[in-house]
Amino acid sequence: MLVPHRGIVNRLSWMQAEYRLTGDDRVLQKTPSSFDVSVWEFFWPLLTGATMVLARPGGHREPDYLVRLIGDERITTVHFVPSMLREFLAEPGLAGLTGLRRVICSGEALPAESRDRVHDLLDADLHNLYGPTEASVDVTYWKCEPGVTPVPIGEPVWNTRVYVLDHALRPVAAGVPGELYLAGVQLARGYHGRSGLTAERFVADPFADPGDRMYRTGDLVRWRGGTLEYLGRTDHQVKIHGFRVEPGEIEAALTSHPNVVQATVMVREDRPGDRRLVAYLVPAGDTKPPTRSYVRSSPVRYPDTLCRRRSCCSTRCR
Repeated sequence: MLVPHRGIVNRLSWMQAEYRLTGDDRVLQKTPSSFDVSVWEFFWPLLTGATMVLARPGGHREPDYLVRLIGDERITTVHFVPSMLREFLAEPGLAGLTGLRRVICSGEALPAESRDRVHDLLDADLHNLYGPTEASVDVTYWKCEPGVTPVPIGEPVWNTRVYVLDHALRPVAAGVPGELYLAGVQLARGYHGRSGLTAERFVADPFADPGDRMYRTGDLVRWRGGTLEYLGRTDHQVKIHGFRVEPGEIEAALTSHPNVVQATVMVREDRPGDRRLVAYLVPAGDTKPPTRSYVRSSPVRYPDTLCRRRSCCSTRCR
């Protein structure tokens, strides 16, 4: 992804104007550097004179460790993917985190249940942010309020335009679902070495000057009272623990195994907030289906945590 410097600068400048870090703040940096949220975790405190506290490698997956670290290091600002926030809120000891001032969520849809638990268990503001890497991390924001369900993704950040359009790129009325398109200074230049995909996702902006582009997110949204509400996807892409997953790519990788004649990959949520990938396989004759080691070594490479957290399962179907 080719993201211009000015996009990140705009993002960080807006964040500081909105949330006002000071020299007394302590920001927890726990997101792996391969994930776009890490950009503001690294640079926002350094730009503003706040303190950045580094979590140990892998610590972002350990809610008990995070509770202790936030308390011991007097953290005031922390980010969670909603699925990890749910695990964090189930830990004991949250009442002792009296220094925590702001919890920022992004990467997945934020359930109203988690929103309410934050307000019940923590004396901190909760902010729901939305945005793809193609638009410099985040492009909309919402300070969570009790009783507003589903939790909105909010309104645009600085120098960002959002459009809710139909299939003919016409704006839809308030309350009517449409696809979300993004434009403005935070837009990426495109996908490195993938000109075809860049042309497909970054299209001409008919509402701006000639040469301006907008990004087609594939997200289905609607306007509600001046804020955006996320409704789902226009395609089959899903998010697991904040990572984009294309089930069709996994299905193609599984059916390339000689022992598999058919595969279907879907998301199951047997417990609220606990989303897991499940693969249903039709084996060839009496052969055995591929093992998890085959999934990990396949051409489709997703973060290893999807398998380590038992999110990749196989069931023989006939």
